[in-house]
Amino acid sequence: MEYEIKLDKFAGPLEKLLELIEAKQLDITLVSLAKVTGDFLDYLKNLEEGVRHPSVLADFVVVASRLLLIKSKALLPALELTEEEETDIRDLEARLKIYKEFEEASLEINNLWNKKMSLYGRELFMNLPVVFYPSENLTIERLESELMELMQELKALIPEKQTVRKVILTVEMKVKELLERLKERTEHSFKDLSKEKSKLEIILLFLAILHLIRDRIAKAHQEEKFSDILIKKHEEENLPPPVQEIP
Repeated sequence: MEYEIKLDKFAGPLEKLLELIEAKQLDITLVSLAKVTGDFLDYLKNLEEGVRHPSVLADFVVVASRLLLIKSKALLPALELTEEEETDIRDLEARLKIYKEFEEASLEINNLWNKKMSLYGRELFMNLPVVFYPSENLTIERLESELMELMQELKALIPEKQTVRKVILTVEMKVKELLERLKERTEHSFKDLSKEKSKLEIILLFLAILHLIRDRIAKAHQEEKFSDILIKKHEEENLPPPVQEIP
């Protein structure tokens, strides 16, 4: 299994939001979040092509939606939000504060790492000789086991590299599919035809049905609103030859 992660010139939603707040020298408060909402949305709109992966954009959109709530509340104090919306707003502020603490800690760790220091002690023992007291149950095997477990945990955080095969669907393809089905059986239900289909396929299937109804190749019947739709072969017409391109 291959894993791939790219961090060059990339800022996650919380990282970018924190950067915008610090650039304006603001505190991490709901008021500050309201002030930087426009800048954040502009950044989202102009994300580099290589960063526009659906999962990455989803993270940005989640943060952006909460920022819009905060902005709306700031502009319209009388606006009443649901309990869930209020929780989302408070959650974003709390997450941002925690993220800031982690970012500051990471800079300090990186600074210590670059100093090539291999031993660290508590401030209480700073003026005492450096002495290492391992616990009685500390062994090479246990250290190796703990490190391997840590590596597995980190590995799970790295997105798996996937190869996505792009499938192109058209209304014409769905029309031909329907024609073949009507040759086999003169009546079908929309529920059965759309079962386990993606949203895009269902939309194309519906458009294909409308096309066949328009050309009097098929007819549709629905007992009541939101009930299943029955598609039947038009009794007065024979199925035509393969469909040409739909204008």
